[in-house]
This record gives sequence, C-alpha cells and structure tokens, in this order.
Amino acid sequence: MNELTHIDEEGLPRMVDVSGKAETLREALAEAVLWVGPAVVSAIREGRTPKGSVFETARIAGVMAAKRTSDLIPLCHALNLTHASVDMEMLEDRIVIRACARTRGTTGVEMEALTAASVAGLTLYDMLKALSKEMHLDGLRLMAKSGGRSGDYRAEDCHG
Repeated sequence: MNELTHIDEEGLPRMVDVSGKAETLREALAEAVLWVGPAVVSAIREGRTPKGSVFETARIAGVMAAKRTSDLIPLCHALNLTHASVDMEMLEDRIVIRACARTRGTTGVEMEALTAASVAGLTLYDMLKALSKEMHLDGLRLMAKSGGRSGDYRAEDCHG
C-alpha cells in the first residue's frame, strides 16, 4: 500500500481526483453466495415461492444497485456504466450470484460489481425469507478485474 488516497492533508475524508487518469476499458466480476438449504431450492424449482419470480427480480435489483453505487458508498465516483449484469446459479443448497460491471473511464468498477452481487443476494433473501429463517448471505468478494493503473486481478478459483 502506498499513501492514503481518500484522506486530505488535514486527515479528513475526500473523494480522489481522477481527472488526470487515462480513460480505459474497466471491468469487474463479483460473487456472493446465498445459502438457502435444499427445501428452498426445491420450492424455487417447483415454483412455490411466495413472492413470485425470484431470479428476475434479483437480477433487476442488482443491475439497479450497480447503477446507484455512488449513492450508497461514500466517496465512490458516479460512473457511466456501459454494462451491468447479474447471473445466478442454483446448486443443491445455495444460490451463487455473479455480477459484472463495465465502463470506459478513469476509475474502476469493483464497487459496482460488489454492490450488484450483494443487493441481488439481499433481494433473494427478502423474496425467500418466508420459506426459511436459516438462510445466510456469504462470500461476497471480487473475483476479477481488468483495466486501470493497478492492472488485472483474477481470484485463483475464478472460472468466470
């Protein structure tokens, strides 16, 4: 780590000035896991969820969250996203949520991808909570990023 970038000379929080940075294509992939248990997975597969179409609603919520990240995270730059997507994979006892965000700009989109994955997971939780109180959202993390001065990153177990 170099210097603290979000602290001014007086020790106060500040938004980093990125106006001098080069515009590059930037992309980030984030993941979260909602542990629901086999009974909830069965209810989803059989269409027995009390609030309707859980995946479509969570997908829309995640994309909306990516677009509004700067409203939620202090000092986060407002970005003009060129792409945001949320995909979900249902396994025997959990739902894996993967979110992607992309822009051409002067700062990264990691926070947008992480916010999309977390809000999609929270939306799934809300839509399924009548079926189980044992669910938990886990493992929110950055899986990959590209573009920008700090270079590319890929988690060792990233297959996306």
